[in-house]
This record gives sequence, structure tokens and C-alpha cells, in this order.
Amino acid sequence: MEVDYEREVAEFEWDIPDEYNLPDVVADHADEHGDRVAVRFRDADGAEAVRTYANIWDDAQRFANALSDLGVGEGDRVMHLFPRHPDAFAVQVGALAVGALLVPCSELLKPKDIEFRANDCEASVMVAHHSLSDMVEPVADETPLEHFVALDGEVEGWHRFSDLLDGQAAEYDGPELGAETPLTINYTSGTTGQPKPVQHRHRWLYCFNRINGRYWWGIDDDTDLSEEYLWATTGTGWAKWFWSPVGVALTAGATQFVYEGEFEPATFLDLLAEEEITKLCAVPTQYRMFAQEDLDDWELSLTDALSAGEPLNREPIQAFEDAFGITPRDGYGQTETVAVASNYPGIDVKPGSMGRPCPGIGTTIIDTMDETEVDDGEIGEIAIPVDSPAIFDGYYERPDFDAETFSGEYYRTGDLASRDEDGYLFFEGRADDIIISSGYRIGPFEVEDAIVAHPAVAEAAAVASPHEERGNVVKAYVVLADGDEPSDELVGEIQEFVKEETAPYKYPRRVEFVDELPKTSSGKTRRIELREEEHDD
Repeated sequence: MEVDYEREVAEFEWDIPDEYNLPDVVADHADEHGDRVAVRFRDADGAEAVRTYANIWDDAQRFANALSDLGVGEGDRVMHLFPRHPDAFAVQVGALAVGALLVPCSELLKPKDIEFRANDCEASVMVAHHSLSDMVEPVADETPLEHFVALDGEVEGWHRFSDLLDGQAAEYDGPELGAETPLTINYTSGTTGQPKPVQHRHRWLYCFNRINGRYWWGIDDDTDLSEEYLWATTGTGWAKWFWSPVGVALTAGATQFVYEGEFEPATFLDLLAEEEITKLCAVPTQYRMFAQEDLDDWELSLTDALSAGEPLNREPIQAFEDAFGITPRDGYGQTETVAVASNYPGIDVKPGSMGRPCPGIGTTIIDTMDETEVDDGEIGEIAIPVDSPAIFDGYYERPDFDAETFSGEYYRTGDLASRDEDGYLFFEGRADDIIISSGYRIGPFEVEDAIVAHPAVAEAAAVASPHEERGNVVKAYVVLADGDEPSDELVGEIQEFVKEETAPYKYPRRVEFVDELPKTSSGKTRRIELREEEHDD
């Protein structure tokens, strides 16, 4: 499909059904096409599993009945902690059916993080894979958690998921749910302070279906889903799980691939080919590592390649275009939003751009000091009107955070961007990532994008490095591609290369070669650690 952007912007209207909720959506899919495969699952050892929409809905109802027997109901908080798993959707939909709120947790967290989340939202239930129970048990007595459910194995003192379902009816008559029923509490992975409890309602999933589906994945009511096979590589503990595996694939009634295994570029490319995936969503780091392979060795069935998490550089975009004839399309959003800007189907992708604002949301760029929109070419903060249905509803039981965040006309994302004359948005960094050198404001991504275009570079991060005369200069931390070695000559070559690629004043006056860049557990570069290292030196 292709999108007539100007027409869609002019004609877009929100029409969110009052009764919209995920359990009813899955029930409708089970009624209409229950035998359609919802999930094809594989793990690193070759084990496979298949779940149809009928399977998911039946098990969700059984789990809902089991939770009800435990006394879990409307408004209770159910935490979950498991890897990508074939029963993930049954767990989530079943908990939602009783009116509970999901509190997703990443398997990369620490016990102290589990303790904080459980206490902060006063959760009463934990559903965890048996292999991850040791993240919960050391802190369980310090939390309000009452019920513990183990997936796949035995944990002493815990209910086994399969045992809870055994004997339960595949029919559940629960509370009435709607678009305004609370859905999730997703904790943000902030770089400072404790994570904040971002609350969404079921309408969030409707917005994903309406916005992410059409303006990013290229899926709408006219799509023949029997011809599509989706793979989003995200984990179950992240908001991105709700962006794509739940918010697009499950709500649309599509078939999706779920793989539980560590990322290894050749393995993932093998899986793309073997499974004949048609639409892929991966993170920029994965695309960059794909680009280090000889992509001509694989023949793929892809029609769409999507990227999210941070901006995608030119090199992997070009590599995918050359090998597969597919242009990866970036999208931008946060835990607090849906995709508020995207490279929609049919757009002429400008490398490094997050695309154009999605219809119906009101995304704009405002001055960092007030709420006036900035001119084309100027750097400002990405902002969304506070009354947009595509943003979150507030922080769970934190009116102090709400008052601070929603006091003005716009929700400020904290992300900086610029807009060109064609309306494309370009990420410039977090507000505290901007480098000010001799009065110039320099966005780190443009520098990083230029550095990564050098054939010897695999990854790069640019930060401000204190300088006696200039205040700061640009410093680049560089991970070299396989086979290349650090040298003073290579430093000079990279510097001259960047001067040719972008404005000369933006080149990295300091370069340090490193084996890897610090990353968040969701794969984003933690520039804050590099900045702190510069100021500590």
C-alpha cells in the first residue's frame, strides 16, 4: 500500500469506539478466523510451537478464570517477567480480561528493579518464566506480591501456569471493559532518577492499530493478512512489545513470528529467509550488524523493513536497498506515545529522518524555553498536544508528575529535532545530548551518521568533551568494523571524512576507539555515561 499523505492529513478524524478493548478484539479474531495462526514460535535450540487465535483466546479465558479464583480482579496490577514466549499473549489477554493492569518487566532488570516496581504500583501478582524466578524470590518478601505464577517449569511455592489452566473453562464472563479502561503501567528507563510509571488505557492499542498499522507497517482493513507474516524483534518487557506484536499484529489479526534467542546477525537473516517473513521491525543496532554481513548470501521475502528506537544511519539503509531492494523505514515514538512520526509507505526516505508527523496527532517542534513553534532548520523539542488521544493518560497515582507534565498546551518529549523544508523531521538528540561548541549547537546524530558512513566504522557515539577555549568540542567514541585496527592515521582519516560529509565545524576534534558502546537494556546508546566519563577525566 501507499499513503497519500496530504489527503490523509486533511481527512483524518479520530473515531475511537467507546467499547474498544483487547480481549474483545482477540475474541472477535477467534470467532472470525480461529484457525488462523497467530504465533509461530522458535527458540535457539530449535524447539517450535504454534498458537492460533482460538488457542490464545481459549487459554486467555482459562487464565482469567484462574486469576478470578485467586481473587484477582479489576484494578489489580499483574507484573510479568518472561522472554519472548508462545504463551505471552494468553497471559496478557487473560490478565486484561479480569480488568487488571499489566506491568511488563524486562528480563534484563535486577531484583532491586523488580522490588521498586512492585512496591511503586502495589502489584499483587507476578507471572515469571521459571528460569527468571531468582530475580523475584530475593525481594518477594519486601513487596506486596501475593501470587506467583511460573511459566514452563516448577518453582517451589509458585503456581504453575499450565496447572492453573488445567480444568478451567474456556469461557469467561468478566467485567465490562472499554477504551478508557486502564491497560498497562510501563516504567520508563530514564537516565536519571527512578523510572516513572506511565499509564495507558485500552485506546492506546486502537491508536497503534490506526496509526502504527497504516502509517508505518503498511497494514489496514484492506490488507490481505493471509499474505503477510510479521516479525518484530522486541522483547515482552518493553513498550515496543505493545507497539508491534500486540498493537499491530495481534489487534489486526495477523500471523507473527516470535523467536527466543540472542541476536546474531547471520542467524536472524537465516530465520528471515527460512520463515519467509514479509514485514520486519528491528532496532538500528541490528540493522547496522546486518550491514556487516555479505547480504547477497540471503534471499528474502521482505516487502517492508521497519526501524525504531533511535535514528537509522545511511549505511544500513543503503545495504538493505542494494541487497533486497527494500528501503528500511524509520518511525519515532516513546513509551508515552504511539508512532508520532514515521516514514510511511510510499514516502521518499531521507536517510537519518524519522519521516513526517503522522496524521491526526498534532506532532510539532517547539522552542525549548516556551511553546512557540520553531522555524524550518532550527532545533527544538518534539511536542504533542496534551489532548491528543495518542499519548499516555498520566503517571499511575502520581498527580505531582501529571501536574508537571500536562501543565501546558503540549506534552514535551524531551527529544530534540529539526524540520526541513519538506516537512521531514530529523532527530538531533535528547535535550541534554546537544553539544554546544564555540556557540554552535550540534546534534550528535548528524555527526554519528557521518562517522558511521566511513567503511572502517561499525558504530559511533558523539558527546560534548570539555575544552578550555571552545567550552566543549565534539568527541567521538568509535567501534571499528571487523578487520580494522585503531591508528592515528585512521583518526585523521575519519575527521577529514566527516568534514566532507557535514558542516566542518561539526567534525570530532577528539576520537577514541572502544570495543563497544554503553547501551540501555533496550539497545539505545547511553551517551550520558560517555558524557560523565568526559567530565570525570
